[in-house]
Amino acid sequence: MNAHGDCEYVVTGAKGQLGSEMCRILGQSCRGQGFAELDICDKQLVTGYLHRHKPRVVINCAAYTAVDQAEDFADQCQRVNAVAVGHLAEITAEIGATLIQVSTDYVFGNPPNPPHPFTEETPTSPVGVYAQTKLEGEQQAAKNPKHMVVRTCGLYGQSERPSSGNFVTTMIRLGRERDFVSVVNDQHCTPTSVKELARAIAFLADSSPAPGIYHVVNQGETTWFEMAKETFRIAKIDCEVKPITSDEFGAKAPRPPYSVLNADKYHALDGPRMSTWQDALTSYIRETLKIE
Repeated sequence: MNAHGDCEYVVTGAKGQLGSEMCRILGQSCRGQGFAELDICDKQLVTGYLHRHKPRVVINCAAYTAVDQAEDFADQCQRVNAVAVGHLAEITAEIGATLIQVSTDYVFGNPPNPPHPFTEETPTSPVGVYAQTKLEGEQQAAKNPKHMVVRTCGLYGQSERPSSGNFVTTMIRLGRERDFVSVVNDQHCTPTSVKELARAIAFLADSSPAPGIYHVVNQGETTWFEMAKETFRIAKIDCEVKPITSDEFGAKAPRPPYSVLNADKYHALDGPRMSTWQDALTSYIRETLKIE
């Protein structure tokens, strides 16, 4: 029990990669709700739930993340990624709770010239339905004066949903099935370990820094092609990786050609350090595959 109600934290989207890890880290002080238990698009339902439990912090890990599918289901994507966040912002403000909204590197669709990591002050340039709705979600979250937006990139981690996958597990599966895989080599980003991100968000939730935007990613930068090669090296899988362009891959929705995030603002808070993307990937693969 806390001064607000019967829990310190509520985590939405609790069955996904990030949500389930948040619940594991926060433990008994957290109530985790999957979309089936708490549909964040249902304002009346969310209002009743949050007023009943009165958490100190709500961490919104729920999102519509099917980037290509979003192009055909824009209304549904906007309801989850933007409208529902507005509900959460309004209700958390009513009960005096902090809202932590998880966002994405996709809000930066246009590469800087010359390329350099984006800071929290860099003007956004979303391209595509998913990216646009996630930026709208950031704007909705800001309606609660006690809000934090955590932008991150390319998450990989464990999930309570058996159907859930990520780039790393997909590459490992394909690498065991095929002689070669083709992977895009013209999208520069910093894929991030869910375990490290969840630890950082828990720190932000507990330390209550100034409201606003925080970039939280593993350090350095890479391309999906280079990450696939590193994945096979660490996992000791003999599979050739062939570089292709985004145009050759032919995804329906656009992807940012450069979306590397600068996490200096987060690190200045002296919270848990984010590893390099190589070290984080090594830890994840060794833990997942139980290899030395």
